[in-house]
Amino acid sequence: MHQDSASLAALIGSRICHDLISPIGAISNGLELAGMIASAPMGPEMSLIQQSCDHATARIRFFRIAFGTATDARAIPAAEARKTLADHYAGTRIAADWQIAQDLGRDVTQMAYLAVLCLEAAMPQGGLLRVELHDGALVVSARGDTLRDDPVLWAILTDDGCPRTQGISPAHVQFALLGRICRDRGIMARHDPGPSEARLHLPLPAPPS
Repeated sequence: MHQDSASLAALIGSRICHDLISPIGAISNGLELAGMIASAPMGPEMSLIQQSCDHATARIRFFRIAFGTATDARAIPAAEARKTLADHYAGTRIAADWQIAQDLGRDVTQMAYLAVLCLEAAMPQGGLLRVELHDGALVVSARGDTLRDDPVLWAILTDDGCPRTQGISPAHVQFALLGRICRDRGIMARHDPGPSEARLHLPLPAPPS
């Protein structure tokens, strides 16, 4: 039942993202066309609308991978994964650095994005997020002047048993989803907190021989 509910929630997330990105893209294209035929340069109001559309599109693309379905391991090019992550945090106090040169499956990219969102929750003043691959494990790190550690949230992800998701807020749903994915795939997540740097280790299952 839990597996079915998680799959249904992911399908709903994918549907919402799919249906939203088309009208936002149409608005963005319309603004671009209006700018091409206008006799005067685009004003600040139109520029602000264009920036908002670009930011919304970037966030939807990111969320579509992070919270959508990942039932296959089709590769996402490294350049695309890097750009999607960077665009998601453009204009914020957080910088994101995708350090993985190889293409990863959509399922692994989803785990990386969810791990990023988990560590983002520990960065109230911003900082640097970095995604790397070391010895067959995803290693996502957060660096900032002040990092906040919430053991209750991290227990949802790192505990061996069923995740305690009762009372979790929508802002922290990434902990529950990543915890469910890790348990379904037999992954033991490890969180190493610190006052200015924290790391999340996610050992990846060995590919079938």
